[in-house]
Amino acid sequence: MGAVLFVTFQLFFYVNGFVRAHGATPTMTFEPDVLWVFPTFYGCWIITVLIALIRTRKAQWTALVLGSLMVFLNTLGGIADGVRDGWYVAFSAVFFITLPGVLAIVTTWRQLKSKGAHNVDE
Repeated sequence: MGAVLFVTFQLFFYVNGFVRAHGATPTMTFEPDVLWVFPTFYGCWIITVLIALIRTRKAQWTALVLGSLMVFLNTLGGIADGVRDGWYVAFSAVFFITLPGVLAIVTTWRQLKSKGAHNVDE
């Protein structure tokens, strides 16, 4: 959900800049061969959640590793966008992606390390 909020805010920032410049901002274009990366990259968030719903220890470890990687990569991408577009983009990446992501990582880690995990089957 945080990645969706970040991308939504990033689009608002872009449109706001476009309106302020009276349509003079450069258009972002992507090569057709690269366009498959975006849905694949953001689709991994959904895959991580679906894996976590399996609720086995192995699935939770997989979700922890994949989710941590997604939080890290999305934060780096947001900070890189923030360097290009402004500090507010980097702040929104940290606020919408990193903060809830770290809380989810800590919660999953605690659940995996607890000895009496009633809801996790082997």
